Amino acid sequence: MSRSLLIVSLVVIGSSWVSSACAEPLSTRRQISLAIALEAAAEAVATCERTGYHTTATVLDASGAIKAVAKGDLAPPHTIDSSRGKAYAAVSLGPNFSENTTSAIVARVSGGPAFGPLQHLPGVFLVAGGVVIKSGDEVIGAIGVGGAPGGDKDEVCSQAAVAKIANRLQ
Repeated sequence: MSRSLLIVSLVVIGSSWVSSACAEPLSTRRQISLAIALEAAAEAVATCERTGYHTTATVLDASGAIKAVAKGDLAPPHTIDSSRGKAYAAVSLGPNFSENTTSAIVARVSGGPAFGPLQHLPGVFLVAGGVVIKSGDEVIGAIGVGGAPGGDKDEVCSQAAVAKIANRLQ
């Protein structure tokens, strides 16, 4: 008898939680469009190409999902993973540290106890080259570039891409 009462109680509690959760409004989070993500990725690769670097650029949305990848014609295969890892580090860690670039995140955490655990998070590549993409103050994605001889050069290409699309992100 008491087991039946427990099951009925759990069903009543569960259904009241579900109904209150269903009453919540839909999220109104902004997101980066596919067209803008493709343009940003292509711009980053083109910027690096003009300086002689063969790179790949990856754009992620705010949840870390891939929106666009542009692999330069002569970019080595590992640049696909490195560009994604830099973008993922920017979008997932940037807001936590109030930083907009992976170079700034690395500078902030590299001397502290958090660096070890953070650099071992799956998918995170804590190297310069990733830049957060914002609409106003809201993070809507990130871009990462990999392949130039140094993350600082990758980051210049990422920043150029964000600058090109910035006026359409408001």
